Amino acid sequence: MKNMLQSAVNFILAILCVLIVITLSGCVNTSYKGARQIPDQNLPQALGNAELYTHQLANELFANTTADRQYRYAVVGFVPVASLEHNLSAQGPLMLLGHQLEQGLTTEVVRRGFIAQDYKVTNTIIMSADSERALSRNVEHLRSVQNIDYYITGTITEQEKGAMVNARIVNVRNKDVIAAATKFFPAELFWQSEQVTLRNGMLYRSVKTPTPYFTSGD
Repeated sequence: MKNMLQSAVNFILAILCVLIVITLSGCVNTSYKGARQIPDQNLPQALGNAELYTHQLANELFANTTADRQYRYAVVGFVPVASLEHNLSAQGPLMLLGHQLEQGLTTEVVRRGFIAQDYKVTNTIIMSADSERALSRNVEHLRSVQNIDYYITGTITEQEKGAMVNARIVNVRNKDVIAAATKFFPAELFWQSEQVTLRNGMLYRSVKTPTPYFTSGD
């Protein structure tokens, strides 16, 4: 009788062990499936996320830099890597990326506790018949001496589906680069798609393999 009772207890324990293993396996499988689905659900679309990409670039740029209120940072426009100057005639999805980086990184500098020096702020408010402003690129409206310790600037390298942005923090006095970061910005940040793009003075259709074409002029 005692042996029969012990056998029954062992059988019940074995069944319980099997049920526990099955339950744990189900939990593991559920968690794994959920983890696989999260990236798909939260993956941001490029269109309209210029702020997100700028924020990620700033995360890398300031990763090893501590905010110090005694230093002032000026964010300067990002320029094409080949010419190092803006080309007003250039057209394309990222034609305003350099200006947007300047504005976006200025915001990131302030958010992180640094002091941003806006060198384009005028000495006084400029009034016109229909508006007023306090920003200018006319040196006659600006301070002749700017109190800046570090520049934040960089270059833009155009690629097939976007542009590689290389940012750096530079000491104004000795030109030392104290921090640097690189981030790819997709072309559809500002426009979802383009039918025609101008590159190096030639028109390209938006096809998988861009092919130049010319108009007859009529």
